[in-house]
Amino acid sequence: MRILAFESSAKAAGTALVHDGLLLGESFLNSGQTHSRTLLSLAEHLLENCGLSPADIDACAVAAGPGSFTGIRIGMAAAKGFSWGCQIPLVGVSTLEGMTRGAAMCDGVYCACMDARRGQIYNALFRVQGGDMERLCADRAIAVQELETELSQFCGPVFLLGDGAQLTFDLLDGHRDMLRLLPEHLRQQRASGTALSAWEILKAGGPGDASALAPNYLRMSQAERTRAENHEFYLKKK
Repeated sequence: MRILAFESSAKAAGTALVHDGLLLGESFLNSGQTHSRTLLSLAEHLLENCGLSPADIDACAVAAGPGSFTGIRIGMAAAKGFSWGCQIPLVGVSTLEGMTRGAAMCDGVYCACMDARRGQIYNALFRVQGGDMERLCADRAIAVQELETELSQFCGPVFLLGDGAQLTFDLLDGHRDMLRLLPEHLRQQRASGTALSAWEILKAGGPGDASALAPNYLRMSQAERTRAENHEFYLKKK
């Protein structure tokens, strides 16, 4: 099965192609250009360089969040358009799970951290053992300090990744002996991890319905928060 994956949930954008769990190719761009300008072009060039066409793809995958609200929407639109056009399944993958699967270089506990602003991070914990990955908690938006109690239960090193890894490392200075910052090039979200996670989901008989797939923002956007605050203010005035 060939899976084409889209990742645009943070500053970098990328696409990747996996065939039965084997990475055939990946395009990655961290230039700061808007994802709406680059994402489909990356996919087009990747397929061309692999000698394939859209008709050769069996399933599509996308990083469905958490992450940048705009970035997630762009990736979702591109992936849904591709899957509907080719009439193939579409798998939504947790951004935190995808980045961990793509970066897990050895056994241990991995702490995926994305900067969520407003004093929070998007976070999830995973344990990798013998090539298998176990999720230890659901994706969540939390303050960095809330991690302290959870991390103290682990005996071995905890690997930090994501664009919030450095922030987490700096704030949890009392746990420096157990925290390990992954190299910069392994911390970022990559489409290869999204594609590999989608392969595992499809092997297990997971869903692939593009029409039912929705982004996982974990919290409301600024516009939604403003609307809710205005609505609450209006109700109090009545």
